Amino acid sequence: MLSLAEIKRGKVIVLNGEPYQVVDNVFGKQARGGGVMKTKVKNLLSGKVRSYTFKGNDQAEEADVSYHHCQYLYESDGELHFMNNQTFDQFTLPSEQLGPSVQFMVEGSEVDVMYFNDKPVGINLPAKVELKVVEAPPGIKGDTATGATKQIKMETGYTLNVPLFINEGDIIRINTDTGEYVERV
Repeated sequence: MLSLAEIKRGKVIVLNGEPYQVVDNVFGKQARGGGVMKTKVKNLLSGKVRSYTFKGNDQAEEADVSYHHCQYLYESDGELHFMNNQTFDQFTLPSEQLGPSVQFMVEGSEVDVMYFNDKPVGINLPAKVELKVVEAPPGIKGDTATGATKQIKMETGYTLNVPLFINEGDIIRINTDTGEYVERV
């Protein structure tokens, strides 16, 4: 069981028999009252996010999850197809269950798949991924002292703002937590 102080971002807990991942947490305390942990939790089976508040001496059951290294194969009709690298078993996960993580995966990429009760329920991406730029307007010379940016499109369809010197065909590194540009590779 996890105490109030141990319920942090990234932890996987069980609420009403279903696995939830803590997406955000804020601890608060007022005067003589006990501590309150306000969280946003994501249901790993449905992909829906909801708010949940833990008060005082509330505890949460930590979910028994395991991770397996898998390869992302392809997407078809809103289903993402994966292959377990140890057993070579193939399985699918609905794209709405994975949320924005889908924007950072290209066919053949390696991910850690989270299993709950021997069933795949989610993925863990690396902190940074490298993607190829497929559309980028030309950089305009001039006012670069203010850190000017332009919007580009990646090979997965994801769009983001980057510095003016990034061109079509470049490979750039993106932070998967924030979705922001990190550096050119």
